[in-house]
Amino acid sequence: MAKEDLSRLKIDRSGATGITGRRKRPQLMVTFAAATALILLVALYLRASAAVEVESATVATAYPSQSFTLLNATGYVVAQRKAAVASKATGRVEWLGVTEGSEVTKNEIIARLENADVSAAMEQAAASVKVAEANLQHGEAELADAQAAFNRSHELRAKNFISQSAYDIAAARYHKAQAAVRGYQASVSVAKANHRAAQISVEQTLIRAPFDGVVLTKSANIGDVVTPFSSALDAKGAVVTMADMDTLEVEADVAESNLSKVKLGQPCEIQLDALPEVRLRGVVQGIVPTVDRAKATVVVKIRFVDRDPRVLPEMSAKIAFLEKEMAAGQRAARTVVQPNAIVQRNGKNVVFVIKDEKAIETPIETGEKIGDMVEVLKGAEAGDKVILRPSHGLDSGDNVKIAAK
Repeated sequence: MAKEDLSRLKIDRSGATGITGRRKRPQLMVTFAAATALILLVALYLRASAAVEVESATVATAYPSQSFTLLNATGYVVAQRKAAVASKATGRVEWLGVTEGSEVTKNEIIARLENADVSAAMEQAAASVKVAEANLQHGEAELADAQAAFNRSHELRAKNFISQSAYDIAAARYHKAQAAVRGYQASVSVAKANHRAAQISVEQTLIRAPFDGVVLTKSANIGDVVTPFSSALDAKGAVVTMADMDTLEVEADVAESNLSKVKLGQPCEIQLDALPEVRLRGVVQGIVPTVDRAKATVVVKIRFVDRDPRVLPEMSAKIAFLEKEMAAGQRAARTVVQPNAIVQRNGKNVVFVIKDEKAIETPIETGEKIGDMVEVLKGAEAGDKVILRPSHGLDSGDNVKIAAK
């Protein structure tokens, strides 16, 4: 009886396997769905974090004059009044009072040659003038005495108190004194002429500035020999080269085929390579009436209307020949951007600015068209990198990288 009871307690495992299999299927499906979701999340993250390759451009500055430019040309700044200052005399430089950049005034002494010999000759000539003047005074005294004697003789002869021979002697003495005075006067004139010649010789050893200006280059130093004919060995011709900075102008080469676009008095805009941020007003003041056969160009001279002390001779310049004179409000630089960088988002004009390798949507306000660019009134600033032709799927904050050109 007890054995039968124990046999009844045996567990039947035949149906348990089917129940467990049915329970594992939902668990596998849940695991598969979770893995699929995780893969999708990873894919979305990788897609979001992947950098989009884009083209870029820089927000720049431009001038409204570009819209009124008829012709562009290049040239150089030159001084209309320029001189290589030299000496008419030959000698050794004893003193030099200027360097490059020195400002000088007209007739100011720039340099001096050794002039001890000509200075001595001038002093000798001055002494000769004094001797001649003293001789003249002596002769004039003799003339006065002879004239008084002659007058007395004339009165006495009229009364027959003296003989005719005595009268003739007095008359001869008077005429001789007159001739002597004329000779002394001529001697004084010769002595003064010699003195002036000696003064000129001394003056030629003093090198003076021919006009107000600035020293550009210094060709000679103290101890150098200068001569008006610089063919001598190691001799210098000019001591300094100077220019009148108030006469600076631009000489531009204009192709003869474009000469019809240039006329006297035409307004221009001058941009110097050394001062790229500056635009100076100019006006056409001369057209050289000849053509360079080799280059097929004509030299056009442009006078500066706006002066800038930083402008120097021989600076390279770009000239824009304008259709009309620009108003004062149109001479300032404007911030501009390429039109294909502007897109519409939510009814507003925006650009995508690249900052820290991310696209940042930036609303902007636009103005007039300047050349091929569009003026930016508000929003982006000069120097910002913006995306060209941004795609519709590009969102603010997306990672971007600039495409190689």
